[in-house]
Amino acid sequence: QVQLVESGGGSVQAGMSLKLSCALSGGSISQQPCMAWFRQVPGKQREGVAAIDSDGKTAYADSVKGRFTISKDNAKNTLYLEMDSLKPEDTAMYYCAAVQPRPLHIDVVIIGRPSPHNYWGQGTQVTVSS
Repeated sequence: QVQLVESGGGSVQAGMSLKLSCALSGGSISQQPCMAWFRQVPGKQREGVAAIDSDGKTAYADSVKGRFTISKDNAKNTLYLEMDSLKPEDTAMYYCAAVQPRPLHIDVVIIGRPSPHNYWGQGTQVTVSS
């Protein structure tokens, strides 16, 4: 059973940076077809932020393109999200996911609804003040 544990959230001022980490256990991150970061604010649906597939192809939500970078370290079995130039609207709970099943296209992870079969972490809060 895949388990995911996020870390790295916090409270920062606008314009600053944060780096989120997601440690995977119970499996190998290199064998996951797709890993992704989602975020959610109270009263809204969980939305895809960034995704990376097993070939290293990435996809980003338009709202974070050019500011966020997703990456993974297969040796450390860890997924990352580097967030630069943070804005107050980036405030949310951020969740790591091992996407299941393999998406037809990586963009679907961002623009579609989260799969009910995803493995999820417990989330890490990011708060950006102006």
